[in-house]
Amino acid sequence: MFQHHRSIARQSPAEAVTALPTDAIVGRETHENAPAVVIRADRVQSALSTLRSEAGFDHCSCVTAQEYEDRFETIYHLTSYDDRTRELSVVVPTAKDDPISESATPVYRTAAWHEREAYDLVGIEYEDHPDLRRILLPETWQGHPLSLDYDQTRPQIVPLSEHANPLQEDHREGPDTMHINIGPHHPSTHGVLHLNVELDGETIADVEPDIGYIHRCEEQMCQQGTYRHQIMPYPDRWDWGGAGLLNEWAYARVIEDLAGIDVPEYAQVVRTMSAELSRILSHLLFTAMYALDVSGEFNATFMYGFRDRELVQDLLEDLTGQRMMFNYFRIGGVAWDLPEPRDGFLEDVRAFTNDLPQKLAEYHDLLTSNEVFQARCVDTGELPPAVAKQYGATGPVARASGIDYDLRRDDPYGYYDRLEWNVITRDGCDNFARVLVRLQEIEESAAIIQQCVDLLSDWPEADRTCQANVPRTLKPSGECYRAVEGAKGELGIYIRADGTDAPARFKIRGPSFSNLSALPAMAEGEYVADLVATLGSLDTIMGEVDR
Repeated sequence: MFQHHRSIARQSPAEAVTALPTDAIVGRETHENAPAVVIRADRVQSALSTLRSEAGFDHCSCVTAQEYEDRFETIYHLTSYDDRTRELSVVVPTAKDDPISESATPVYRTAAWHEREAYDLVGIEYEDHPDLRRILLPETWQGHPLSLDYDQTRPQIVPLSEHANPLQEDHREGPDTMHINIGPHHPSTHGVLHLNVELDGETIADVEPDIGYIHRCEEQMCQQGTYRHQIMPYPDRWDWGGAGLLNEWAYARVIEDLAGIDVPEYAQVVRTMSAELSRILSHLLFTAMYALDVSGEFNATFMYGFRDRELVQDLLEDLTGQRMMFNYFRIGGVAWDLPEPRDGFLEDVRAFTNDLPQKLAEYHDLLTSNEVFQARCVDTGELPPAVAKQYGATGPVARASGIDYDLRRDDPYGYYDRLEWNVITRDGCDNFARVLVRLQEIEESAAIIQQCVDLLSDWPEADRTCQANVPRTLKPSGECYRAVEGAKGELGIYIRADGTDAPARFKIRGPSFSNLSALPAMAEGEYVADLVATLGSLDTIMGEVDR
């Protein structure tokens, strides 16, 4: 059985709140899985600084903004990289007619993008924010789409304007700087992404990711759907790289917690096996595409990656009936059992995992042992662990910076805590380390899959229950933030359930959103030739960033 990697004697989240000044606390709330403290809007920075420095809450995993009939509210979902089971929700209410709050950005750098999104979509303003402007919508947009009084019929005018020099206000530009646009339709950006780049010679003086080109109002659409059937098809579309089953699990986990649904053990094994196949699907896409990002000469790696992806997609198509948008998970379990003939399907899975070691050796020969690849990736795109934590980096990006953080182990779900596997970390902190982590994670995923196949082969037929007995209409109440270890990192969902059959608030925490926000810290001061390699190493999927 897998054992947790460390035991830390720390205060419980409820005890940690006692370190806060009493005049900062407005009240207490109870959220599912995490206590909640309500603080004053003008004491955000001091309260969060105390929780970070004295209570060890060094990971601001998500920021949720929402509007009630009588107030606005920001929720900072805090946890610890050292102990993921310690969770605390910091709730900051603001007046309905004057929604202004202190910014958390001076405490958690990752809050900069999250608060910009809160301002953009909900309308809360944050004092002392270093760059409070819209992030997903154009600056000329009228209204805030997730506010209660938003007029969806109002026409919008988005004028064409020149791209401004991002260094202009800092007065750092000189006669040798040059502003260039990368994107918004550049093939190496893994989606529609625009980078504002300022060059000082060949050195990057500033880079600013410009996102929102494929913002599709996913949160609003989920808020209009019912829990039981209408929301589950959406998560697959947040990450078209193949990690859809991991996204489905994120939604299933949060609503199962809210509704108090216990998933049958057999369904947990099927979920774990299929999720790891989905993870391999995503990591193979990264390997194939990153080879082209770094050098167009690595066409063989690209073809090998897609060859092996097709094998995984064949397996998942047999299991789910879909090749990409799987829609296989259900609240309380999975849609159906393994395909018939059952033994034949399990043997096909075994054959794939048995062939992986030889194929991974080929990837190492083609890429990680290649002198050109090493020259492009070693010591470029460096992300020290302290900086990675400030930006809320998770997944392979964090683990390649030596951060030993994986929700499958640190906040166990599914069948992971009853299987033998390892969390892969590297101390290189560079583009090369991020490639190595993902290739090694494919090996660990294969080990998990093989153990699941052995369990499923011997499972008594009478006990193969695929779904719990879930009510036809779900009407839970409460608030809950839950996350799973997605292919790119921590994929979290916050739901505020108000007793109806649809969520009052549905917030998606895409790991690529926080990971991408760290790009300026990784790229500034490096050569422009390394920028695409650094961007590609983040393995961002823009559907997950923009939502």
